[in-house]
Amino acid sequence: MITDLPRDMEEEVLSKLPMTSLRRVRFTCKRWNNTLTKDGSFTKKYKGEAAKRKEFQVVMILDYKVYLMSVNLLNPSIERIGKLISLDAAHDGVDMLKIFHCDGLLLCVTKDRTRLVVWNPFIWTNTKTKYSRRSHKVLRFVDGYDRSSMRLVLEFEIFSLNSNSWKVVDVNPDWHIPYFYRGLSLKGNSYWFAEEKLSLQETRGRLFLLCFNFTTESFGPLLPLPFHCRYGDKVNLSSVGEEQLAVLLQKSGVPAHTLKIWISSKVDPRGVSWSKLFLAVDMNPFTDFQFANFDGSFFVDEKKKIVVVIDRNRATRNMAYIIGENGYFKTVDLGGLANGDCWPFVCAYVPSSVKI
Repeated sequence: MITDLPRDMEEEVLSKLPMTSLRRVRFTCKRWNNTLTKDGSFTKKYKGEAAKRKEFQVVMILDYKVYLMSVNLLNPSIERIGKLISLDAAHDGVDMLKIFHCDGLLLCVTKDRTRLVVWNPFIWTNTKTKYSRRSHKVLRFVDGYDRSSMRLVLEFEIFSLNSNSWKVVDVNPDWHIPYFYRGLSLKGNSYWFAEEKLSLQETRGRLFLLCFNFTTESFGPLLPLPFHCRYGDKVNLSSVGEEQLAVLLQKSGVPAHTLKIWISSKVDPRGVSWSKLFLAVDMNPFTDFQFANFDGSFFVDEKKKIVVVIDRNRATRNMAYIIGENGYFKTVDLGGLANGDCWPFVCAYVPSSVKI
């Protein structure tokens, strides 16, 4: 093995490897494993080389298992790079129900809903490294009706990974977050769809965007969306890179099943502005069903002006729907069936050298 290569040359060579090869190579050399592939400058270079190779990496949950996937939009294919497993024998093979991505870290909820697991797929090792000085936190909340006690339950708590403790957050909201809307993290904050609270005579409020600021540990004001929707319309939220949000709206009325995507031009806890409509497609010629709020997750490729929606078909098979302009429509069978309450779900993935 060559051990006297200049550091910049080592970075140049290793940054050109796909992630599956990079993992194998790291364990052949202690220096590469402990230093090179966990350095911030290398991570930045690796991201740049991955973009040149047109690699699109996402994290997906299928049948209670979490996978890192490679996406090719030129000759549509979605392939599994690897299954995410724990090096801790106590957690190896644990089924996961939900995943959330934040700054290269994955927050996973176990199938039995009793545990939270935080992983970094890019590092994925038990070796000793410098830990991140950032204060990572998890927001847990319950906003719904408890049938057993016949009362509304509204609870908010924050878990700090630094102190390994929970604390209650005092919130008296004028909004409601429906259970079937998934949140996401962007630039260290979390976002959801939220409905304004209604009078007893009303059944459904106007939909807004809502942000939780982890620095101030508080919710911001209700933020406007680029559309008005009604009961039966499907809406979903995604991220674009590390700076933007994307929203999906699929109408239930006429024109039939119209799918529209907007991308934010600015977003922070107290304000959002939206660019012009990114994509609008009438889905009626391609599918005879709507995507769902609780699945129907998606990601976009801005340059190619394509959206990829992960959902299931009528036979409940896990599917990817690749949709673009001028009638471009492709499907990729992801294998297996949507299982119980674990529908297929995708989120963006950006490699990070952060160690928890």
